[in-house]
Amino acid sequence: MADRPQLLWLFFGVSGRVSRAAYFLGGLLVAIAQAFPLYRFTLVMEGTPESALWSTVFMVVFLASLWSNVALAVKRLHDLGKTGLAAVVLFVPVISIVAFLVLCLFPGQQGPNRYGQRTNAPAR
Repeated sequence: MADRPQLLWLFFGVSGRVSRAAYFLGGLLVAIAQAFPLYRFTLVMEGTPESALWSTVFMVVFLASLWSNVALAVKRLHDLGKTGLAAVVLFVPVISIVAFLVLCLFPGQQGPNRYGQRTNAPAR
């Protein structure tokens, strides 16, 4: 099991590189984290305190997950030897789907690059 600093780096840090598998699995975990409070919200009656609670939980998770998706994409782009600024395309409808597929399918650079010595690690 990864320790807390590694998980914080994976989901919130923007330095270093991540592999295709780490990007995909991290993105999947973020999507599940978003889906759970949304699912719970749909199960309760509208206008109740429980509805307000799940709505608030969803908004907090959604905002945190936005940053997590950007951080994962930036590190994945670094693994490809590209600047993290290209992560902006994840916010463009339709293009974001293509960008996600590219980040999941194209292999990263072998060996060190200007963004880190190895994949799945922060830059040192």
